[in-house]
Amino acid sequence: MTDHLLETLEGGVATLTMNRPEARNAMSGEMMTALHEALPRLAADSNVRCVVLTGAGGAFCAGGDVKGFASEASVGAGDDGPKRGFDLEGRAHGLRQGMELSRILHEMPKPTLAAIPGPAAGAGFSLALACDLRIALDTAKLTTAFSKVGLSGDYGGSFFLPYLVGQAKARELYFTAKVVSGQEAHEMGLVSRVADAGSFEAEVKSFAQELASLPTVAVGYMKKNLNAAYGGSLSDTFDREALHMIRCFMTDDHKGAAVAFVEKRTPEFKGH
Repeated sequence: MTDHLLETLEGGVATLTMNRPEARNAMSGEMMTALHEALPRLAADSNVRCVVLTGAGGAFCAGGDVKGFASEASVGAGDDGPKRGFDLEGRAHGLRQGMELSRILHEMPKPTLAAIPGPAAGAGFSLALACDLRIALDTAKLTTAFSKVGLSGDYGGSFFLPYLVGQAKARELYFTAKVVSGQEAHEMGLVSRVADAGSFEAEVKSFAQELASLPTVAVGYMKKNLNAAYGGSLSDTFDREALHMIRCFMTDDHKGAAVAFVEKRTPEFKGH
């Protein structure tokens, strides 16, 4: 257990709060280890209908530890590149393993929501992009940040961002590391909803409860369909949609909703 990540479960909504407010919730080894344990477990927990990822102390996540990067840079490279003994492949493998967090958020068979109360930068920004949906404080500051420290980016941001804002805008945001407000992010389609300081917490709770009330099995298959369509053919999409649709016809959620429709009442989904 670590206090770098807090976890709660209420009404089917599991909330994971990155908790290093003194560092704007910059990633730590303890935080990453805790997220790697929590996300697969919540994905498999039938009591969890929605996962919210957020940060403590008025920030979402500032990304990696830039001070640590600076320390490593002072000993990790010579004038002509990495010093002897620098394990390039090993380092890349370690980073690749860490980036599985974004894949889990993107692929788990239940909705994921990034609640962004403040700064989201670098890999923290990428984690928010990996979630299905995002809600931001109107004054929150979002940025790719990588170019400011001479890095190319990680945690899947270059995969997710173009689908949200288009290739040209994604390149602009990556190349320039422009900082955009929550309101600006909403206007460009980067976040789904935006709220002011007085209503942010209530809006996050309401949004999460709305997602948790959905037919969980069907939503899981919707995610599979949408995710696969990123790079699949139309024929493959038809095949996948047909299979998943028939599976959904078999769920209690669908059967109950069909009866509720005929009876002109609101269905109550149970997630099976």
